[in-house]
Amino acid sequence: MNEWLYGEDGYYKTFKAIGKAGDFYTAVSTSSFFGASIANHFYTLMEKDTLKREGWLIEVGAHQGYLLCDMIQWLYTLDSTLVKTLNFGIVERQPEVRKEQLKYIEERFGSDINITHFNDMDEVNVEYACIVANEIFDAFPCELIKDGEQAFVENNVVKWKEAKSNLLEFALKHRQVKGEVAVGYESFAQAMSAGVKHCDFISFDYGEKFVRNDFSIRVYEKHKTFPLFDEELILSEAFQNTDVTYDVNFGHVIEAFEEAGFRLDKYETQARALIRFGLIDILEQFAKQTSQSNYLREADRIKTLIAPTIMGDKFKMIHLVK
Repeated sequence: MNEWLYGEDGYYKTFKAIGKAGDFYTAVSTSSFFGASIANHFYTLMEKDTLKREGWLIEVGAHQGYLLCDMIQWLYTLDSTLVKTLNFGIVERQPEVRKEQLKYIEERFGSDINITHFNDMDEVNVEYACIVANEIFDAFPCELIKDGEQAFVENNVVKWKEAKSNLLEFALKHRQVKGEVAVGYESFAQAMSAGVKHCDFISFDYGEKFVRNDFSIRVYEKHKTFPLFDEELILSEAFQNTDVTYDVNFGHVIEAFEEAGFRLDKYETQARALIRFGLIDILEQFAKQTSQSNYLREADRIKTLIAPTIMGDKFKMIHLVK
């Protein structure tokens, strides 16, 4: 999976469109009110602690930069002085993606907003940071296991062989005997903990807190989904040319961050989180300033974010604090 997504010719090596023109949608590409809601919650945190006004707002895996820009825009609406006191950063290692991010940010804000790029989480060394991420944990490399065996790809065919004992021990620690075993959560959490003295980490992704012990790994191509083991999926064509993902084991995420010195503040569905963050209030404010047609269009997008059968319940929000 690491080679598929991040190798020399990996899927994410170059900038990929998200939304109608891409292979999949995200909450960020659905509505700018997603970022505004998170920023609204961040603002309530700042009101309780002046340290945050001088801190950092950092996005991990920012794609084009929509989420960070939507947050900055809403913070400016709430308090225009914040863009002068806050620092803004993006953790992104791909040079081509960085160029697209800087281009978009300049289109949104001109030269008023300065962005610091970090190649990896271990380069961040700050007093306080609110770190946000959307759909990053499902893109961490994983190993596939079942019945004591591990999956390998040989000649574009998935083959099962005896698994390494350390992998099985690691999986058992997280109560897994079958499915995707994520690799890298621990080092990511440790790097964040080492570099950020005080931190609010807010992330959204699809998955559950409990272990299902089954496979969810799948490929997205032009908004069509194929299980990795689907007979119709031709690995030689899908490899590096499509997005591959899996449901997140949030129990594993929480344990990795708690071991790194964080505590869990909140774990809940995306719908509950966004409504608690003020999404409906923001929509009502928007209704007073726009036409009926614009309001209805945005309300329809917001339904996608919070409807139980679409994104509302399938996606979860996790807030970890250090």
